[in-house]
Amino acid sequence: MRAIYLKEPWNVSCIDIEKPEPKEGQALIKVRSAGICGSDIGAFRGTNPLVSYPRIIGHEVVGEVVSIPSENKRGIKAGDHVIVDPYLFCGNCYPCSIGRTNCCTGLKVLGVHVEGGMSDYMVHPADMLWKLPEDMPWDIAPMAEPLTIALHGIHRGGLKKGEHAAVIGAGPIGLLAAMSALAYGAEPIVIDVVEERLSFARSLGVKYTIHSAEESLTERVEEFTKGRMAELVMECSGANPAVRSALDIAANAGRVTLTGWPKKETPLPTDLITRKEIDIRGARTSANEFEEAIELIHRGRVDVRKILTRTVSMEEAPAMIADIERNSGNYMKVNVIL
Repeated sequence: MRAIYLKEPWNVSCIDIEKPEPKEGQALIKVRSAGICGSDIGAFRGTNPLVSYPRIIGHEVVGEVVSIPSENKRGIKAGDHVIVDPYLFCGNCYPCSIGRTNCCTGLKVLGVHVEGGMSDYMVHPADMLWKLPEDMPWDIAPMAEPLTIALHGIHRGGLKKGEHAAVIGAGPIGLLAAMSALAYGAEPIVIDVVEERLSFARSLGVKYTIHSAEESLTERVEEFTKGRMAELVMECSGANPAVRSALDIAANAGRVTLTGWPKKETPLPTDLITRKEIDIRGARTSANEFEEAIELIHRGRVDVRKILTRTVSMEEAPAMIADIERNSGNYMKVNVIL
């Protein structure tokens, strides 16, 4: 079968390998589509310290079940369309015992620590599959996975209808967070330093945007919120200055969720945190958000097709990965169709 293989940084190709055989408790899946994620680009660059090489990449994966144990917790059968939960947890550590499986002390991610699913076939634990509606198109279905990450940040921040959600970073996760905020009946404020991305956010229905390199961030948020500031700030860029600025635009008694991962630590003014009594929460990957993500897409409440830049074949994927690395501004989301 074909697979997208990252031998080492800067060396990606489409290779032929043996088709996998499912072990006990595993399903065999005919992959239909897989998303190219920013973490895959980081793996290609060699800047993702969690990736081990060589590696088959891909963790945003959907497909059709070829075989599956009859006893699986969601009653999935051969022929069903599914999306893969790519976050493999131990089930025994403290976070797993309280349902925070995304915080597992031995967490392994497809395409990072173990082989991913950008291949013709893959095997995966039968209980870590979520059924897709049969009429959900293959080209957009993988985007339910990044949507779970945006939703996890929203859930961690407790976003409510009518609140302002300041979203820092207008990449795929930030835009999905803004679109989800709209679906929740909240008012997103999208913040970025690239005007083209802000313009794109406005085309998605976002009313308020801020070019933080050219405008006063705090003054604009104060204006948009009529002095209250943002009840929830979602930091999705991973830039240290952005993490710091999240505290300035959070309301008194507001919340901040940190989805972006900075490369180094960010000094924070604890006096400001105490004075405003800000709740700061990490938001790592996702846990139990797949069902909601699938429903939001299927019902059209989050129109992920709007952020799908293009689709490519398996043979085109290596060149596309290299081009995304060189020209990231030209792409929002690219999926590989098998």
